[in-house]
Amino acid sequence: MDLMTIVICGLIVIGTFLFWEFVAWLTHKYVMHGFLWTWHKSHHTVHNHALEKNDWFAVVFSTPSIGLLYYGTVITYNPYLISIGIGIFLYGLFYLLFHDIIVHQRIKWRPEKRSRYLQRMIHAHYIHHSKHSKEDCEAFGFLIAPKKYEPKSFSLKTERSETQ
Repeated sequence: MDLMTIVICGLIVIGTFLFWEFVAWLTHKYVMHGFLWTWHKSHHTVHNHALEKNDWFAVVFSTPSIGLLYYGTVITYNPYLISIGIGIFLYGLFYLLFHDIIVHQRIKWRPEKRSRYLQRMIHAHYIHHSKHSKEDCEAFGFLIAPKKYEPKSFSLKTERSETQ
């Protein structure tokens, strides 16, 4: 593989990662809080289950990545399709780390140092979860939050039930 292909593939990975936030925002607002609220409702409901119906979205969102990685490696070698698959995979990995672990505490771990960006993201997600219905929610992004969600004072919620 030549240097130009490596650079292009790197840009495709980054572009796909950034584009997937847009895809996730649209899907979260219009699908999860729309016709598939029956799955997503479990995520806005306080419970003590390890899994929730909302976890099916992880399966749905992983299929394009798996399909592209499979097709681009096994069926016919295509570094550009592989790069798109990697970009989607990395977005899913960051989503898992940020959303499920840091915000919702599905695994008890948080970084000791939290930047203002991370505090704003967490705060925006707390605002999103202040509503337990599909209507009147805001802050649908997972990794990008506008400055309006900058918290005046910030405190982490320590129990998973507080973040649902």
